Amino acid sequence: MINIEIDGRPVQTERGSTVMDAAHHAGVYIPHFCYHKKLSIAANCRMCLVEIEKAPKPMPACATPAAEGMKVRTHSEMAVKAQQGVMEFLLINHPLDCPICDQGGECQLQDLAVGYGGGASRYTEEKRIVMHKDIGALVSTEEMSRCIQCTRCVRFGQEIAGVMELGMAFRGEHAEIMSFVNSSVDSELSGNMIDLCPVGALTSKPFRYTARSWELSRRRSVSPHDGLGSNLAVQVKDNKVLRVLPIENEAINECWISDKDRFSYEGLNSPERLTKPMLKQDGKWIEVEWQAALEYVANGLRQIAGSAGAEHIAALATPHSTTEELYLLQKLLRGIGSDNVDFRLRQSDFSADGKQAGAPWLGMPIAELNTRDRFLIVGSFLRKDHPLLAARIREAVKKGAQVNIIHSSDDDLLMPMANKTIVAPDALVDALSTVAKDIAAKRSEGIAGSLASGERVVVLLGNFAQHHPQAAQLHTLAQQIAAAANGKCGFLGEAANSVGAYLAGAVPFGVGTKGAKGMNAAQMLAFPRKAYVLLNVEPELDMHDPQRATSAMQAADMVVAMSAYKHRATEYADVLLPIAPFTETSGTFVNTEGSVQSFRGAVKPLGESRPAWKVLRVLGNLLNVSGFDYDSSEAVRDEVLPGTNVSDKLNNHIAGVALQAAAAGSNQGLQRVSDVPIYFADAIVRRASALQKTRDAATPCVAMHSGELNKLGVKSGDTVKVSQGSASVRLTVQANDRLPMHTARVAAGHPVTAALGAMFGTITVERS
Repeated sequence: MINIEIDGRPVQTERGSTVMDAAHHAGVYIPHFCYHKKLSIAANCRMCLVEIEKAPKPMPACATPAAEGMKVRTHSEMAVKAQQGVMEFLLINHPLDCPICDQGGECQLQDLAVGYGGGASRYTEEKRIVMHKDIGALVSTEEMSRCIQCTRCVRFGQEIAGVMELGMAFRGEHAEIMSFVNSSVDSELSGNMIDLCPVGALTSKPFRYTARSWELSRRRSVSPHDGLGSNLAVQVKDNKVLRVLPIENEAINECWISDKDRFSYEGLNSPERLTKPMLKQDGKWIEVEWQAALEYVANGLRQIAGSAGAEHIAALATPHSTTEELYLLQKLLRGIGSDNVDFRLRQSDFSADGKQAGAPWLGMPIAELNTRDRFLIVGSFLRKDHPLLAARIREAVKKGAQVNIIHSSDDDLLMPMANKTIVAPDALVDALSTVAKDIAAKRSEGIAGSLASGERVVVLLGNFAQHHPQAAQLHTLAQQIAAAANGKCGFLGEAANSVGAYLAGAVPFGVGTKGAKGMNAAQMLAFPRKAYVLLNVEPELDMHDPQRATSAMQAADMVVAMSAYKHRATEYADVLLPIAPFTETSGTFVNTEGSVQSFRGAVKPLGESRPAWKVLRVLGNLLNVSGFDYDSSEAVRDEVLPGTNVSDKLNNHIAGVALQAAAAGSNQGLQRVSDVPIYFADAIVRRASALQKTRDAATPCVAMHSGELNKLGVKSGDTVKVSQGSASVRLTVQANDRLPMHTARVAAGHPVTAALGAMFGTITVERS
């Protein structure tokens, strides 16, 4: 530590820090535009000029290293005069159109102009005009004339998002920010540029001109999408969510959120919202009162349990549901005598049930990812499945960490890779087994050599690995590799409440028990039940095998769909119960590191929709299940999660899984490689209109190695027939040499491919 003086106050700061860092540490504010604590130093706005004793001129605080004994004055006559001079230059070409500016009321330039701007301008010449550019559906550049060239957006793309999509062209008064790579900004983190912009040059297209900042009420919430659990500020006007911004939490999402978290709120106000309970009578849907709908459900479940047996009732839920909802769902099912409850909808291998010591989790705090020096990432579409975790790993790589990948698709993760093994899905176990053997043999090259040379090793299993037909074997091998490298083994949680769903007991082997007593999600479809209760589930999009899921629903005597939306359930359900999405209910998510985060509703439920925990509580009462007398969601939470420390229930250790080679792929077809597109992963984002206009939401194609296209005699852009099971769809084919031979990448979770079968399996591609 070194000692300096700021405005007469002694301050201690770390050696190598800047004057700006020391001032922040001391709570002294220095005006600035280009400086941001998460970005590199640009020192191009000069707003942070300060007086430093013995220096002949004002110095930029953001770029001046602190030195022992330095004396800094931030508000001296010299400093203030310099800051006022910079402000005058910044305002020379600024439009000064604050009354109509979308940034009005939360503009850094506006705020500082009050303190450091003059009462009148000496500049009377014509101001410059910069034409706007269309860079996509999310970020608006309609007023680039307001840009002050701070380059925060450029540096964010380079340093955090990993791709320089914006840059500065030309020089002097002709300098302007523009897009370069794709003429549009397609990063899954692009919305953070809006927050970073200190003026109104970059604004939110969906939010633009819908409200002023002072008209909005702000509510804390938690993201219901990926496993990170980003902290959100939900902004509301007239009982409608109009904007979502990040709340800084250094341990979880730092000061960023993904575009999925930021723009999915549009789905909350979708025309597809279900607002009244509905019953199907004589093939037609009619709106009914809640009492009639719930009594219909209770009577139906009671009759099926009495005639066919309670084991013929099953419940499926998404891990985007709250812990309270999942807990009451499994408690209701078990109360009427059935253990058939599961949230692992896209999983295909359940052989680890009863063999795992606790709930699968990341294996470490999220903030520790930045400090790891060796990574082995198995089966993960990392950038799209976990955008902010990818950013943390990218940061670790900049500090010298090495990333190794074993996967069935060589996606560009926007960071240097130490080693990559890209193989067909049925060869993943062999590839991981080879690494385990190489580490045991102390080989010094390849993935094994990279892991052996590290001190802080982590092996992470992604969504693709968790959905794999040999997921338990991949888990076992990952555990062995982590142990041999003195590292940690963890899971990149698929959804907001993947950990919480285990803690809530929404699995067939129950709370704190071993061995499967009920049916898992796959068995419920393979051996169709007479009644299904669906919690936030759209089976044709959320299940591992949508073809089988749809057939099972259509064959059932009764399907109860608890959903915020009307969807294809209208074709096979008997009852539609409108439940509230995360902004209209209170609840708890447990993120991938095991942090318990509770939130309250930001707006009142739309129409007659109700929080799902209340609906389940009433159903429990109607079915005479004991223990359903809850007055609040907090009472439910305290029952399932007494205290907020759940670390004793988190354990990735697995034992008793036999390792065996996969059956060779069929010569009659190609192995399917399935990703779930980032903006189709859950019900809310599927209905967010701006997100559906992005490049990541484009209609799926079938991607194959160019060698496979040559065999078929087709070329990129042609339409082909893709068949799996009893169904086929027509898709555009694209060459992708980042895929291994004998595979075809076809997205899951999308309406266009919903007719196909399992996410893993053999598909055939033919010339159309």
